[in-house]
Amino acid sequence: MTELHAARPIVNPPHLQSRYIDPDQMEWKQSQFPGIEAKVLWSDPESGRSTILFKLAAGAVVPAHTHAGVEQTWVLEGTFEDDEGTALAGHFVWRPAENRHEARTPTGAVILSTFDRPNVFDNAEGFYTDD
Repeated sequence: MTELHAARPIVNPPHLQSRYIDPDQMEWKQSQFPGIEAKVLWSDPESGRSTILFKLAAGAVVPAHTHAGVEQTWVLEGTFEDDEGTALAGHFVWRPAENRHEARTPTGAVILSTFDRPNVFDNAEGFYTDD
């Protein structure tokens, strides 16, 4: 039988250490779109990549936009849909760069999304990571 040994601690320099985030300790911030709040869990201003937790009220709409990079979304609660399909709680949907759509939720939703680059909205300025 193999004996278990205590592993030696791995110590990274500060800039390479893990960052632990408790979203429950963060405040929801109202986005530029009615009924949509966000918690930016991580963003890199240089690349534009980000991971964002969204809370959408029933009937909320993410207006028409184009994805400048890949978007990946995991639906944690509710439903999230566009003209190409519907994702229910537990479902995952991803969209390639240059995908254009309008997203909505008839029931309300909580979703976790990662973006390679910020979306480009047809009739709105900025992105969720903008101050």
